[in-house]
Amino acid sequence: MILALLLLALIALVLIDVPIAIALGITAVVATALARGGEALANVAIVLFDGAAEFPLIAVPLFVLAGAIMNATGISRRLVALAAALFGFIRGGLAMVSIGTSLFFAEISGSAVADVAALGSILIPQMRAKGYPNTVAAAVCSSAATLAVIIPPSIPMILYAAMSGSSVVQLFVAGVVPGLIGAAAMMGVAYGLAHRYNLPAEEAFQLRRVAAALKHAGWALLLPVIILGGIFSGWVTATEGAALAVLASLVVGGGLYRELDWPRLRAAIMEGGVQTAVVMLLVATSALLGEYLTEVQLPQRVAEAIVGLTANPLAVLALLNVFFLAVGLFLHSAAAIILVVPIVMPLVQAVGIDPVHFGLIVTLNLGIGQQTPPVASVLITACAIARADIWEVSKVNVRFIAALLAVLLLVTYVPAVPMALVNLLYH
Repeated sequence: MILALLLLALIALVLIDVPIAIALGITAVVATALARGGEALANVAIVLFDGAAEFPLIAVPLFVLAGAIMNATGISRRLVALAAALFGFIRGGLAMVSIGTSLFFAEISGSAVADVAALGSILIPQMRAKGYPNTVAAAVCSSAATLAVIIPPSIPMILYAAMSGSSVVQLFVAGVVPGLIGAAAMMGVAYGLAHRYNLPAEEAFQLRRVAAALKHAGWALLLPVIILGGIFSGWVTATEGAALAVLASLVVGGGLYRELDWPRLRAAIMEGGVQTAVVMLLVATSALLGEYLTEVQLPQRVAEAIVGLTANPLAVLALLNVFFLAVGLFLHSAAAIILVVPIVMPLVQAVGIDPVHFGLIVTLNLGIGQQTPPVASVLITACAIARADIWEVSKVNVRFIAALLAVLLLVTYVPAVPMALVNLLYH
């Protein structure tokens, strides 16, 4: 009953265009005051601060800033050129280029919105010039950006680790294989669309062209090696790796490529600050709501209710998949992780599901949610760049969503897919 009332209040506020972070805060304050009286509100500021001040969360603004700097210094353009040299010979080559470039960019930015904003502005106009329908161009770029939340480093994984107490490094490792499978599945869908719409191939494959593109993008390709190599080797933590990403992007973009001047750096800092403010306000206000939910023991009640229905881990995972897919329709991935994960973790632990495995399931579910209206933050960004109708693009995008759902089922019911590398390296 409590959860239903809170959810209805939250939805009502969102429907009247109250920002989600503010809606969470209002709901939490009112619920706390009604349950414990006005004197309990004296601790609101402390809870807000403590919720956003956890050390692992420092990685969020740093990765966001690193992505913004890379966008400002031509690194995206060089990655596109390299992907074109590698995949452009295939029919529907520019669609393959979009997916391949997102695969590279995902290893640096950790944000699907940053991915589609950076690469969509380059690739969507190119695809339209080659005869791609506007809806296909937008759908390809939107769905390809989902790789940024699966391939490490992933900002949703960092948030999940902070909320669940899991190892962010193990989550990063677990995302490698599902991310590669997802990229291959989307390339298969793109190839089918290329035949359906008679889309052209680009230039023939030439080793000389690949070598030239590698030369121009060489320093950019070193970035994920430095960042992920440092994290996976244990030389730096995920938070230190995020700081390393900022430093490396400054050195590569400004020192080696010489494309970073003060106006561009200032714009990148402003962009990073705005994106960070949105996420961290969500973190702070959801911590306030989480404090209330913990006091009334709602997570434990939810866990007990579902365990009362079934204690079979496979059945529980099926229920949670449906639940998170539904949540993803209405909440941004950061808000969903911060609000819902603390509620379901007691259930996950009660039935013996590995929290790292579950983290990949949550991440994939919410990555799909970024493609499904009405919220669909990544899809909306792609449609804004393409100036395309969101529902028309969704008719094409449903094929890519089906591919991602297949990957989700594989990850859910074949745990070795995400966990084999984790078990090899950490157990």
